[in-house]
Amino acid sequence: MVKSFNDINVLIDEGNQSRTVASTNMNSESSRSHAVFNIIVTQITHDDMTNLETEKVSKLSLVDLAGSERFSKTGATGDRMKEGSNINKSLTTLGMVISTLADIAAGKKGKGAFVPYRDSTLTWLLKDNLGGNSRTVMIATISPADDNFEETLSTLRYADRAKRIINNAVINEDANAKVIRELREEVERLRSGVGGRGGAVPNPEWLRLR
Repeated sequence: MVKSFNDINVLIDEGNQSRTVASTNMNSESSRSHAVFNIIVTQITHDDMTNLETEKVSKLSLVDLAGSERFSKTGATGDRMKEGSNINKSLTTLGMVISTLADIAAGKKGKGAFVPYRDSTLTWLLKDNLGGNSRTVMIATISPADDNFEETLSTLRYADRAKRIINNAVINEDANAKVIRELREEVERLRSGVGGRGGAVPNPEWLRLR
């Protein structure tokens, strides 16, 4: 459990130290793995009117994807080649997941279409972020160099497919708390409507929600 930014920063530093970084022909400090950092935030509030506690839970995921590799350019061999192969495999699976979700959003496939989340650890970890109850932002980094044209084009296609995914984010809250909140909102709406017509605002005991 963390209680401050410093606690979070310590864990991020520990995670970064666990990542393998090595030199290739394309990058002197090439990341040899993806990084996924999840923060689960729980908000507990007390309602004096109902004497109830409500809980809302959210998860913030920070993801740094390693770039795909062409071994003819990176010159990777041995362990570096094996790491690159694993990176490419997981990115290929991620691309398949993104394409399937984009097709579902466009109506090309039914909502019950199979999405291969389990084919990769990466896509399984990102399941909620990609096709669940979430709001997701992807930042695609590209190179202006001519000899990286193929990689740049591939990245742009990747991002274009990802932005076609449609997620409907809703608040994760206790079912009873949700009912109480909706009833209170309805009471306020009724009171506003009656008051706006110049009539007396009713205040029966059942409207107090106590």
